[in-house]
Amino acid sequence: RVQVVESGGGLVQAGGSLRLSCTASGLNFDASAMGWFRQAPGKEREGVSCMSQRGGKAYYFDSVKGRFTLSRDNAKNTLYLQMNDLKPEDTAMYYCAACRTGTGLAAGPYWGQGTQVTVSS
Repeated sequence: RVQVVESGGGLVQAGGSLRLSCTASGLNFDASAMGWFRQAPGKEREGVSCMSQRGGKAYYFDSVKGRFTLSRDNAKNTLYLQMNDLKPEDTAMYYCAACRTGTGLAAGPYWGQGTQVTVSS
């Protein structure tokens, strides 16, 4: 069965950094564009970043460009999100899932439990 597990979230002060990890098993990871999504309380889910199957240029939501970096290790079925210069508005539950290359749209039915990122001012 498919399992998606996110980790690496936490509480950090504004300007700090976190590195999120997502490990997916039971799905064809290296054949899937994968990305990160986030949802803050009372807000709709938004696509943060998406990378194609083989890596390379990634899509980033405008507000995270220049601060977040997406990467993947297909040998480990793992997706990473390096988040620098964090801002209070980055506070949300972060999820990873399959995505549509070049967009912030989700493309698959499998979601993990998420990892909470909280940025204090």
